[in-house]
Amino acid sequence: MSRDFSKLDRFIEETGVDGFLIDADSDEADQLYLSGFDAPDPFHTLYDGEIHLLVSGLEYGRAKEDAAAATVERHADYDLTAATEEHGQPEAARRVLADFCREYGVESVATPARFPLATADGLREQGVSVATPDAPPIGRGTDVVERMRATKTDEEIDAIRTTQRAGALAMRTAEEMLRETTVRSGTLYHDDEPLTSERVKTEIEVTLLERNCGLRRRIVACGSDAADPHERGSGPLRANEPIIIDIFPRDKGTNYFGDMTRTFVVGEPDETVREWYDLTADAKEAAIGAIEPGVTGEDVHDVVCDVYEDAGLPTLRSDEDAETGFIHSTGHGVGLDIHELPRVGTGGDELEAGNVLTVEPGLYDPAVGGVRIEDLVVVTEDGYENLTDYEETLRIEPNG
Repeated sequence: MSRDFSKLDRFIEETGVDGFLIDADSDEADQLYLSGFDAPDPFHTLYDGEIHLLVSGLEYGRAKEDAAAATVERHADYDLTAATEEHGQPEAARRVLADFCREYGVESVATPARFPLATADGLREQGVSVATPDAPPIGRGTDVVERMRATKTDEEIDAIRTTQRAGALAMRTAEEMLRETTVRSGTLYHDDEPLTSERVKTEIEVTLLERNCGLRRRIVACGSDAADPHERGSGPLRANEPIIIDIFPRDKGTNYFGDMTRTFVVGEPDETVREWYDLTADAKEAAIGAIEPGVTGEDVHDVVCDVYEDAGLPTLRSDEDAETGFIHSTGHGVGLDIHELPRVGTGGDELEAGNVLTVEPGLYDPAVGGVRIEDLVVVTEDGYENLTDYEETLRIEPNG
């Protein structure tokens, strides 16, 4: 995908360094974004106005073919074997990296805030200056690439839209399983077996795999489990209790995430759950309606807090020690990471066109369970587009 690195150019100029260096594997989203190369082992990306990669011989051929780089070099190009024989492996690796930087006239680098200390110290020992993380005068700290990633291109938004559609199909699979259940002694049964959180999660994953998506985690949490926003859920699902299903897949081709949540009750939700669900749906719609360029993530979060607090329910805004009620932020950015900028909560960033973010209000209490509804939204030049095409239905009638 095409990238605009003008913000990184400005960062380098304002910081007074020669380049920007990343030492990580492609699980680190900044590395994947800057290099365009997907590799399981750490490698080095140097940016000096162009992208230069230093990789192992194992990855060299694939990097030359796949990476969005001006140059790709191997450790062997800098005589790693001879350096290892003379200096030992750790110092040899440091010398090779320093020589790689100097090959492009880079004597000083900035790095992401999360950068290996051993690499930084090793470069300094070899005479390459490494800026401290709090030195640059731009944004919040040195995470300039993370901030660049927050503004998506049309191509990136299309990739996220595709992943979100796959997530909706997986949600449909889960909801249909709930609709096909019978109730025995308060427990949901499917195909004459207790329907467990694990079974539903497996079917979610199968649906996603068929659409070239994977996921490391998913949430199918029932009853008191649903009162913990990050509890993944386990064991048999029960009738008349809220079931939170949160699906955040990643496309295996583009590496972009989607994210959505729905809450269901098979049978009869009690009065509190109904009230919470209606309030949460209202809070979500009000928050989404507030989204446009120039408002902040905190503004959007405040809309949700207003809805809940007006109903007499606790939020972290009204009580920072609250353990029930609305006990998390309203949302987060989504892209190559499932949680990235912009922040949609207290201290949240100013929104701009191209931001992709979740809006996911919720209410929680172990005595009741939990309710959460989540959509994925892109900020447009004149407002927003909701990327989530899935209805909101609380009550499901069991088969028997």
